[in-house]
Amino acid sequence: MPAMRPDQTPEGTAEHADTQPSAAQSELTAEHATHVAVIMDGNGRWAQARGKPRLFGHHAGAKRVKEIVRACPDLGVKYLTIFAFSTENWKRTQTEVSGLMSLFRRYIQSELKGLVAEGVRVRFIGDRPRLDKKLIALMDDLEEVTRENTKVHLTIAINYGGRDEVSRAIKEMARDVKTGVLDPETVDETTLTRYLDTRVLPDPDLVIRTSGEARISNFLLWQSAYSEYEFIDTLWPDFTSEVFADCMARFAHRDRRFGGVKS
Repeated sequence: MPAMRPDQTPEGTAEHADTQPSAAQSELTAEHATHVAVIMDGNGRWAQARGKPRLFGHHAGAKRVKEIVRACPDLGVKYLTIFAFSTENWKRTQTEVSGLMSLFRRYIQSELKGLVAEGVRVRFIGDRPRLDKKLIALMDDLEEVTRENTKVHLTIAINYGGRDEVSRAIKEMARDVKTGVLDPETVDETTLTRYLDTRVLPDPDLVIRTSGEARISNFLLWQSAYSEYEFIDTLWPDFTSEVFADCMARFAHRDRRFGGVKS
């Protein structure tokens, strides 16, 4: 799939399934989170607590993704961005890294038809060249076959790091300045945004991290400048749609001022 141009924007409006909302969902107000990003942490610990290898937890976590994507329309979430593999995760054992790459390939192959049928548009962000060619081809194909979908925009971060993303964006900007495409005198913060992997997405309203860790781990550093954060103890494989709805209900009661003061 060709790279998206900086001026491209996502299409469509959210559709809401005709289902009975839960108690937590009923608390949602107009101040709901349109874009939710998730650091899916705790797969390994979840597996080890059950006497299983870490990859067992990653497989359980992949299954949980399907449930959370399906829950998005009822919760008013049009954009869901999930952190699947970071630029730092290459430091893990070869067995775990290879297992994760195999899991990504199988996930795309097994979920493609369902994602198309359920109106999910999939995008991938991150530095692709280090990934194997078969995985890249599968990613390209999934993006292409879902490109007309608008119900939920699912963005999957693979070999992604916030600092790496900004570094790559700056290099691209520098090339455009050198060739005369970009006037350096016109550069402002919105210019950099147009060169990021996420240029067609709105900034996240809410970033959730599971597993009890309270750090952002190099995820969406530029985009989350004014995001709300939710750090919860639940391990990712236990992150049900009900837990998701509770996070959304708490978000609805937050007072977002973006540096200003409400009168």
